[in-house]
Amino acid sequence: MSDLLHSALHSTSHSHLAMSPTSGAETPAVPYSRPTTPGSASFPIQIGFVGLGAMGGMMAKNLANYRAAHISGALPILVWNRSPAKGESLVAEVGQNKVRVAKTLEQLATECDVIFSNLANDDVVKSCYLKFVEALKHTPPARSKIFVEMSTIYPSLAGELDTLITSVPHCRLITSPVFGVPTVAAAAQLVIVMSGDYRTKKEIAYILVPAVGRKVIDLGGNLEKAPTFKLIGNSMILGTLEILAEAYTLAEKSGIASEEVHGLVKDLFPAPSIIRYSERMSRDQFDGSTGFSVDGGIKDASHIRRLTAVHNAPMPNIDVAHQHMITARAIHNGMVQAGSETVDVLDWSGMVAGTRVAAGLAPFDSSNNHGVVQED
Repeated sequence: MSDLLHSALHSTSHSHLAMSPTSGAETPAVPYSRPTTPGSASFPIQIGFVGLGAMGGMMAKNLANYRAAHISGALPILVWNRSPAKGESLVAEVGQNKVRVAKTLEQLATECDVIFSNLANDDVVKSCYLKFVEALKHTPPARSKIFVEMSTIYPSLAGELDTLITSVPHCRLITSPVFGVPTVAAAAQLVIVMSGDYRTKKEIAYILVPAVGRKVIDLGGNLEKAPTFKLIGNSMILGTLEILAEAYTLAEKSGIASEEVHGLVKDLFPAPSIIRYSERMSRDQFDGSTGFSVDGGIKDASHIRRLTAVHNAPMPNIDVAHQHMITARAIHNGMVQAGSETVDVLDWSGMVAGTRVAAGLAPFDSSNNHGVVQED
């Protein structure tokens, strides 16, 4: 790995410290020493970003703004999205001095020194990497090139991507999924997980923190560990969603107001993510364009279930949640086709529709659900 990226990263002087929740002491948000090569880089780093969805768009925007403000001589970030309009919209928002749009994936792969990707599913991820490699074999890189896979993928895909990328000289790959919803991404407060080559992780950590996230968790050298950890984390979130959905449904059936349940959630489980999803269920706010889509939730649940089968570690709660999301999606799709649904993208908290219909209630409008309460 070339030292050239080290010297470019050395130009940032911001503290990377976080408060320890247990001791109150300051602890490193980045678990690596800062790159030590002194002086300025002999060339400015060209960063690329592939995938400008709800999460990727926020990360690319924050990265572009931060580098323009803090990195001397920073080049505009080169972005690519399947729908060019998102890239053009980002340029219009932040300016041509911060972002420019690649015409093709191949252009981004050949021109950039660091390429981040945050994509919808495994098939899309692999198809992009195949195009990267095809372009780089046609135009071999003369210096180090780092690929950072930030999508939520099944762990074994990481090995396939590594085989593809390392078939090209000077190319490295790390896996680096993130925890957080779009509002968290917008605030640059994501938790970033990394696995892969140590030195490469160090390079990338100082690009992403604090520009995109608030801390890095290092899972070692095995590229499959970060994607596995991401699925484990998502299993906790999804399992919590299932419990909330069942509790809200029981409350509706027994005549207890959703506001009371949400108040109890805030008292008993004062975690921002739990409160956020509880509020969505209590108010029937299932717009996935500002959250996480049910399609993404079903994909993640499928990966988690596959992982539990491989390791003989059952998660029955995830099995049930998976079915409830499929039920919710089927109902939502039917309503969209009938023209009776105003939400284009269903948030995964809409899985409560699955528990509601199983209990004989209306799926997405709790105002139509009136529980029958026995008199004392």
